[in-house]
Amino acid sequence: MYDFAMRVKRCALFVPMGFGKSSVLLWLIDTWLLAGMARKVLIVAPKRVALSTWPGEVKQWANFAHLRVSVVLGSPQDRATALAQDADIYCINYDNLVWLVEALGDAWFFDVVVADEGMRLKGFRLRQGTKRARALSKVIHSKVKRFVLLTGTPAANGLQDLWAILWFIDQGVRLGRTFSDFQDRWFGFQRNVQAATANKAFVKRVAFPFAQQEIHDKIADVCFTLKVSDWFDIAEPIVNHVYVDLPPKARKHYRDMEREMFTRLGEHEIEAFGAAAKTIKCAQIAGGAPYLEGSNTKWEVLHDEKLDALDSIIEEAAGVPVLVAYNFKSDLARLLSRFPQGRALDANPKTIEDWNAGKVPVLFAHPASAGHGLSLQHGGNILAFFALNWNLEEHMQIVERIGPVRQKQSGYDRPVFVHYILARDTVDEMMLDRLQNKREVQEVLLDALKRYHENERASSAPADQVPEAAPSP
Repeated sequence: MYDFAMRVKRCALFVPMGFGKSSVLLWLIDTWLLAGMARKVLIVAPKRVALSTWPGEVKQWANFAHLRVSVVLGSPQDRATALAQDADIYCINYDNLVWLVEALGDAWFFDVVVADEGMRLKGFRLRQGTKRARALSKVIHSKVKRFVLLTGTPAANGLQDLWAILWFIDQGVRLGRTFSDFQDRWFGFQRNVQAATANKAFVKRVAFPFAQQEIHDKIADVCFTLKVSDWFDIAEPIVNHVYVDLPPKARKHYRDMEREMFTRLGEHEIEAFGAAAKTIKCAQIAGGAPYLEGSNTKWEVLHDEKLDALDSIIEEAAGVPVLVAYNFKSDLARLLSRFPQGRALDANPKTIEDWNAGKVPVLFAHPASAGHGLSLQHGGNILAFFALNWNLEEHMQIVERIGPVRQKQSGYDRPVFVHYILARDTVDEMMLDRLQNKREVQEVLLDALKRYHENERASSAPADQVPEAAPSP
């Protein structure tokens, strides 16, 4: 990694979590500063990582203790004060990029930019896309000499994510100057039937068979990749599927939501328009507390089956801390009520410190906020998914926060346990299918819809029309 980034001024390091990217980057930064190859370094990262991970890495290593770090977060006044400090490294989160570019203007003084978890820039397009990515694009090629993008999951959701991050490296030289050029060269069209309305068709882009190899060949000279299996003999996490059965009342609401796309909870009506909204409502019912129609703060509890299952997991852990992933705010509220000894992961660095010190028996974390750059392996080796979502990248990231690589890197000779709490015969199983097999969401939904209709027809057919089981051989 070090040699590659020293040789290639603008590059991407596609390196798995736990492989020491942070320490290698600090080594590089220290070298660049000492050799006069850099003056000021900007590290852009998710908020929690910018606030605690990078400053913590500098403190952790004696070799880098001399590096001065300024965290550019907080109110506009706080950010301006931090920016005015004489430091070597400035850490800022992605959401404040627009403010930073506007505040500095022509006085931009960073000649090195490091984009930690750089997939946050994947929404960039030349004339559209996310505001933060567009803001960085204004200076990245005109005012920045060195650029390093870090990520362990460069294409977790498909090859199309690669164009934007490569543009920040070469301004479109390798994959096309515009996203449209990129799509036209390596992606064709596929016609699909929408799950919610079978008579309505739509078109999506799919990669040509030769696309993956060609794209990899194009970007190989500026992208460095490491695979865990090439360096370590690391066991896979021990996965445990904990199934719960919905009580009759909850099952009825779930079936109604699948069949009629709405259900009533007492006097309240919950409606779901389209397949996406339907799966969210189904997931809420499976979790035990669907939101009421027209509200994102009120819900009605249908069952506590998953809470009971988590109680058993925590009890079996026998005092070993448990990291719990949730999906909805209603999940978190119920988890904190049921397990008052637990704590929610927040922006306070003390929370992570207490977890890693073994002072937090149960830590509740949403994958979107706990998946990037955090080191949680010191706190434990057990992860329980109270609820799932469709996001593959977030899922992979939070698993690796305490995953085998992190455990081995920190000197722990212990297995990693991942418990999935699943409501049987619900959208939970569809989501897990997507996450474990990396299938497209649309494909999973279409398969589930097909099975649902087949089961409906079989259950409603007269007894003499139901096919008999095939005779045993």
